[in-house]
Amino acid sequence: MNTLILGLVLFLGMHAIAIVAPAWRDRMAARMGEWPWKGVYSVVSIIGFVLIIRGYSTARGVAPLLYVPPEEMRFLAVGLMLPVFPLLFAAYLPARIKAATKHPMLLATMLWALAHLLSNGSAADVLLFGGFLVWAIADRISVARRPPRAIRTAPTRLINDVIAIVLGLAVYAAFVVWLHARLFGVPVV
Repeated sequence: MNTLILGLVLFLGMHAIAIVAPAWRDRMAARMGEWPWKGVYSVVSIIGFVLIIRGYSTARGVAPLLYVPPEEMRFLAVGLMLPVFPLLFAAYLPARIKAATKHPMLLATMLWALAHLLSNGSAADVLLFGGFLVWAIADRISVARRPPRAIRTAPTRLINDVIAIVLGLAVYAAFVVWLHARLFGVPVV
């Protein structure tokens, strides 16, 4: 569990800097330069992500069970996951979905984490999915309060919504049918 916790601290900690210390983040980016700062941010985030994967895969089998979700929660989780991949694509293909949700990736993260908390009850699950859920909610609140940053994305076009939905549903179907079982050892259906 220590590896999972360290990974979460590194990954979510880097991603929480804009929430808890935006002025410090701006000073560091100005002092180091924007690209070197992004390099440090990326390296620490990647290390954290790798530790999360290794730590969760190790802890998943030995972590104590905190609760046993009812079987029906699995079906709710499958339903909550339906918009997740289209929202992820919409974050990079701006159109009406992105405009309506403001921050589709944060919404996707919240739905992903909630769905997995509803269907998994070990301490490792609560740490992983609960940590991401708390971070995504805090970041969504923070984003609404801080000045927007200019982020380069694809041009805004209505076709982007169609692409996000079609690609997202295709990836969702692949995960439901075989990818989730193949990557994580847990079949969805």
